[in-house]
Amino acid sequence: MKNILFGALIIFFALLSCKGDDDYSLQKIDQIFDLYMKNTAGQDLLNAKKAGSFTSISMNDVNGLADVAPVSFTLKAAADSTLYIEYIASAKRVTIDSVSPADRTYESRIALALTRKLTDTTSIVTNDTLKIQYRYTPSVFEVSKVYYNNVLEFTKTPNALNVVTIVK
Repeated sequence: MKNILFGALIIFFALLSCKGDDDYSLQKIDQIFDLYMKNTAGQDLLNAKKAGSFTSISMNDVNGLADVAPVSFTLKAAADSTLYIEYIASAKRVTIDSVSPADRTYESRIALALTRKLTDTTSIVTNDTLKIQYRYTPSVFEVSKVYYNNVLEFTKTPNALNVVTIVK
């Protein structure tokens, strides 16, 4: 008798787990963006082999748990050999607008230190800031705006790639 009851419970739970997912929608997560940097002449400033470009780049999380909280990024090459920084949301996000639990804005702040070699013995470091805002709704979590030195450089366009180009 116990085996029949146990078998019936297993069949019941198996059928219950086959319930369709029509009631549930998946949240689209889009938090990666590509950061290109060039000068006014169009030269790639991330290619350390080119004169006048940055020889090193470091990123630090302003909202991190410690004063030194490195942010991970990857330096990649586009099809035309232009280098760009691929950022994959590794900085801490802070809620800046939470009008409703179903519609929130989060923000990450990153300090960039860009080193440019002037001579064999002299380098100059430029300290810039990157502010990334994210939009959260039940259907999407995405990069919505990117500010570079407090200047809006990117606003999300639906179904478009997140590409930010900074001209220095």
